[in-house]
Amino acid sequence: MNRVVHFEIHANDPEKLVAFYANVFGWKVTPMPQFDYWLIDTGEGDGINGGLLKRRGPPPGDMQAVNAFVCSLSVESVDAYFEKALAAGATVALPKMAIPGVGWQAYIKDPDGNLVGLHQVDRSAK
Repeated sequence: MNRVVHFEIHANDPEKLVAFYANVFGWKVTPMPQFDYWLIDTGEGDGINGGLLKRRGPPPGDMQAVNAFVCSLSVESVDAYFEKALAAGATVALPKMAIPGVGWQAYIKDPDGNLVGLHQVDRSAK
């Protein structure tokens, strides 16, 4: 089976987004100046790592249809991370909702307009 093994985040201001993801999610970000690229280590356990790079075109517009893969991050509390992200400059894309029998899901836009999902496992969600 072919699995996703790496993700990339595009940014108009890479340093700003590096700080956002490190602060909100605790990711370790290592610059690779020879490539104008930042490696992202999301931590131990299940999941994948990625990278961040300078955006090479306009950012996504408001109310624009999604035109890329959207990653959802596993979090202990959608409510806590939703508030933490908003306090760090994110905006609401879609408020928290129940996925019955699965958990809770919400979507934010990072400070550069990239869509990010927040997912909390909770089999009792209704």
